[in-house]
Amino acid sequence: MLWSLQSSAVKDPVDYVTTLVGTQSRFELSTGNTYPATALPWGMNFWTPQTGSMGDGWAYTYNAEKIRGFKQTHQPSPWINDYGQFAIMPITGKLVFDQDQRASWFSHKAEVAKPFYYKVYLADHDVTTELVPTERAAMFRFTYPETKDAYVVIDAFDRGSYVKVVPEENKIIGYTTKNNGGVPENFKNYFVIKFDKPFTFTSTVKDNTILPNEMEVQTNHAGAVIGFSTQKGEIVHARVASSFISPEQAELNLKELGNNSFDQLVAKGKETWNREMSKIEVEDDNIDNLRTFYSCLYRSMLFPRSFYEINEQGEVMHYSPYNGKVLPGYMFTDTGFWDTFRCLFPMLNLVYPSMSQKMQEGLVNAYKESGFLPEWASPGHRDCMVGNNSASVVADAYIKGLRGYDIETLWEAVKHGANAHLNGTASGRLGYEAYNKLGYVPNNIGIGQNAARTLEYAYNDWTIYTLGKKLGKPESEIALYKERALNYKNVYQPERKLMVGKNDQGVFNPKFEAVDWSGDFCEGNSWHWSFCVFHDPQGLIDLMGGKKEFNTMMDSVFVIPGKLGLESRGIIHEMREMQVMNMGQYAHGNQPIQHMIYLYNYSGEPWKAQYWAREIMGKLYSATPDGYCGDEDNGQTSAWYILSALGFYTVCPGTDQYVLGAPLFKSAKLQLENGKTVTIKAENNNCENRYIKEMKVNGKSYSRNYLTHEQLTKGANIQYQMNKMPNKQRGVSEKDAPYSLSVE
Repeated sequence: MLWSLQSSAVKDPVDYVTTLVGTQSRFELSTGNTYPATALPWGMNFWTPQTGSMGDGWAYTYNAEKIRGFKQTHQPSPWINDYGQFAIMPITGKLVFDQDQRASWFSHKAEVAKPFYYKVYLADHDVTTELVPTERAAMFRFTYPETKDAYVVIDAFDRGSYVKVVPEENKIIGYTTKNNGGVPENFKNYFVIKFDKPFTFTSTVKDNTILPNEMEVQTNHAGAVIGFSTQKGEIVHARVASSFISPEQAELNLKELGNNSFDQLVAKGKETWNREMSKIEVEDDNIDNLRTFYSCLYRSMLFPRSFYEINEQGEVMHYSPYNGKVLPGYMFTDTGFWDTFRCLFPMLNLVYPSMSQKMQEGLVNAYKESGFLPEWASPGHRDCMVGNNSASVVADAYIKGLRGYDIETLWEAVKHGANAHLNGTASGRLGYEAYNKLGYVPNNIGIGQNAARTLEYAYNDWTIYTLGKKLGKPESEIALYKERALNYKNVYQPERKLMVGKNDQGVFNPKFEAVDWSGDFCEGNSWHWSFCVFHDPQGLIDLMGGKKEFNTMMDSVFVIPGKLGLESRGIIHEMREMQVMNMGQYAHGNQPIQHMIYLYNYSGEPWKAQYWAREIMGKLYSATPDGYCGDEDNGQTSAWYILSALGFYTVCPGTDQYVLGAPLFKSAKLQLENGKTVTIKAENNNCENRYIKEMKVNGKSYSRNYLTHEQLTKGANIQYQMNKMPNKQRGVSEKDAPYSLSVE
């Protein structure tokens, strides 16, 4: 039995996915802050059962007992919340619209949650609801009991909505405008719903008042309720689609369903997920590892979301979330580069480069339409997080060989973003004037998180420099960015061997405590941020006094109790998540420190990276509702697991290097889009044997602590001999260390 399960991991990887991973979350403590997104890879529309109230960012939580509806959602996180949302809910018995009155008890025992299919039994209404998505459409299948009072509620939500019932076509059309920012004034999500059963009851809803036989309503909170008589077990289908462009485009998007039956759409959806997921095949004796891996891969293939549509002529078009116009070309959204530059985008560049190319085209359009690259888009510019990491996303794609888009426009875009800021958003660089003048962002000019900004801007400058060099730009144009890439040194305090904020007179923060959260840092403390020198670890090692001192500082992160620093500010969920994981000050649930363990490869102790990579994978991830150790964050925390399980991580996007950890699986295979294959075999690999005794690449002994993009994309045969004891002679020479700017 185990053999057949193991084999099917390669054949049908989506069978190992549960979309409920990370849903057992709440405001105070995140174990993912996810919802069960029923969608196709990078789909424009997701669908989720809605347990939360209208407008609640926690749209679905595992511990909830009732479902209020099935919501079309575009939410990237509960903190950013949703836009373009509306809900559908089958009910029986009393005619109601109110979200609490229509809500029904449900049980996870009567729930099936897969990427391509969702099913649940609504106990209070004796109705089974199933749904299957395409990129821009979906089909519902409702199984009713025998009743004269079978209804479907359509809720277009508040803040301005419109609904029209068209009985002669068994159709409902409308739009929703509900959003939480980042949209132009003319924003609407137009929807169309077609049923395969004639209505015996029709009504619209105006601000919670049901209006029988009224066919059209435009108000703050519009809705509709339609009804019919049903026999026991009678099935009613609803075909749904939407568009950000127009009502006509919504009708066109409905054609994605074709003439397929519900079951045919399920089969097609499963085939799509399997096709994309099978580009990474893993085999393992531990079925839980397979479940965790493929559930993480699913999360890594949701965002950034497609925000484009196909018109009647077959042309790619999009409604611009930046200027409100309908324009040609690709657009993607719902991603925060502060999170996803680290390894989500590098993973896509390796495994799904054709999608990444479209995403780069989308960035070209975003810049043309708004004058800035977004740092946090949902769907347009938002004010969230710090840094200018769009530069990293652009640079890494080009360095990794992606072509076929307007890189010259993106070159102008990254330079512009380094020397400007878009008011009211995170786009560009807040504090760029001071940073460009002083070489750091001071902590006394009214800009918070200043040390964190300095560290990210320095790395971002390096990505601009390295992209310019690859493009053959003159030294006169790129030298400044290389110089600024060393600005991380300006917030390093030698006495403490840590990064510390300082004022515009160069005085370091006299009240500094390394464990204190926030202030000069962003969602973390100095222990998390002091290692954020992705592009120059050797330079950081030199600052700290050499490898021995550097390793002592790294080791200290895991030793200092996690409870320290919790009193430094009001508790935010990231602080609590670090504390309860019992790994000292290591806060894997948040992004700044996620690369840190891989820095042991630069400091002559690569076996520690191997130890901690396996420790984190084993302890902090699982395929359960509490399967993450903090916010999943648009695929980043999942992509960390995907790459780390394969045995490497992208410490410095913008280089061509993948820094080694320890492979989780006995066997893994990457089927690259260029037709080449990367095969990874790890002999004697198990829970105890987490250390690399010996490594071979294409049959030759290999001591370096990194692999290159070129090595992988040419096709590679990578072999590990694993052991329970570390090999302290392997990977310890200077030539084995990955890239650092200081030794360029």
